[in-house]
Amino acid sequence: MFATSPSNSRLQATLTLVPVAFVVLSVYVGGVLWAAGISFTRSSMLPNYRFAGFTQYINLFSNARWHVSLTNMALFAVIFIPVTLFIGYSLAAMINRGVRGENALRTIYLYPFAMSFIVTGLVWRWLFDPNYGIADVARKLGFENASFDWIVNADTAIFTIIFAAVWHSSGLVMVVLLAGLRGVDDDLWKAIRIEGIPAWKAHLYIIVPSIGASITTALVLMCLTVVRLFDVVVAMTGGGPGIATDVPAKFIIDHMFERQQVGLASAAATTLLLLVLLVSVPLLYLKNRRKGAVE
Repeated sequence: MFATSPSNSRLQATLTLVPVAFVVLSVYVGGVLWAAGISFTRSSMLPNYRFAGFTQYINLFSNARWHVSLTNMALFAVIFIPVTLFIGYSLAAMINRGVRGENALRTIYLYPFAMSFIVTGLVWRWLFDPNYGIADVARKLGFENASFDWIVNADTAIFTIIFAAVWHSSGLVMVVLLAGLRGVDDDLWKAIRIEGIPAWKAHLYIIVPSIGASITTALVLMCLTVVRLFDVVVAMTGGGPGIATDVPAKFIIDHMFERQQVGLASAAATTLLLLVLLVSVPLLYLKNRRKGAVE
């Protein structure tokens, strides 16, 4: 056997990563650049490389359906993120106190996340169905006039999707924040007990700031969920009634494959990517800054 020098080991590791780097650059980065380029052309069913300036973006932001999808995404984010964060933190704080049956509780709370969003959507579509699920159970219990039509009502359908998404994602947030809570120094907990600080004040002003990195990670994951929102919408409402629950990802898919408006769909995808960067980059910067401060 010949000894391998450190320099040769590094060279071998670098050569091993070359195929992966090539795939990432050619498929992911290349795909993003191609879509951005197509958004400045008159492409419809097939790519057309005739430059059209900002025509597709003007058409995009003149499209009422795009405005509805952005509004729904914003509403989803405003409700979904704080509610999921609150529930996830509450569950993590409860488990961190050393309750009995901790392993079973963690499994139960995390179980919804183990299911795909499609399955989650189908389950909650059945539960919210006016003819079955919750409404049917209420009628069988004697409430003959019970009606629960949120999922078929254009004004309330989006809230059923938010409810299902919160149920699905709270367990993941719990796990992320529980890892942060387990890293809090025991001396800090002892000091809180000795000083007699109320639990809610201790968590709000002492514990939460000390697990900022975990909270930032949870925020990034939830922001990605907001931006990628598609499958649960398709499973529950299909974007309806009408376009009442339409979201950007569904808008892009529909215009790309069904309406065959490649240029418009690419403009929407590029806009969505910019929104992702606008939200995620500051969060990741904040996370790395806090991590550096701790180290």
